[in-house]
Amino acid sequence: MHLPKLDNETIFLAFAVITGLAMLLQTLMLLAITVALRKTASSIQEETEKLRTAVLPVVDETRDLIASSQVILTSAQEFVASAQGVLTRVTPKVEEAVADLAVVTQGLRKQTAVIQSSTQEIIDRVHVQTDRVDSMFSTLLDTVDRAGGFVAEAVSTPVRQISGMLRSVKAIIESLGGPLIRR
Repeated sequence: MHLPKLDNETIFLAFAVITGLAMLLQTLMLLAITVALRKTASSIQEETEKLRTAVLPVVDETRDLIASSQVILTSAQEFVASAQGVLTRVTPKVEEAVADLAVVTQGLRKQTAVIQSSTQEIIDRVHVQTDRVDSMFSTLLDTVDRAGGFVAEAVSTPVRQISGMLRSVKAIIESLGGPLIRR
């Protein structure tokens, strides 16, 4: 059985092919990582926009509701003040007017309590969504940081390996190309 002789050109060609394949593999891995990061960023951007479009109308409606509640309360206060003036002037119908006023005031208090409860619930939901967005962005930044570390490691490891292989090839070439010592 006869083994083929390996000359310098064959060795160089083998190393060049191995190096080229390693670089191609590394390029494909980096491309896959880049595509995955772009998809993730796009998805996060879409989710943030959806959240923004869902939360902003609620906040605007809450502001309007609070403003209208204040107007109603102010109107109710003015009504109570004028009713008191009428009560002092109209003695025969005082009991009937007081009973009616108590019913109106109780209804306004119930409505105000309902409005305040609804407003607090909306504010609580906005806080929950804000915490969720904060968590999403924190997770995104952590993922980007880890991906950066992975990319740095993925680039530096093959470079060190190639450098070691080149030093080995150089040493082999120098040892093969040096003067032969005859005995």
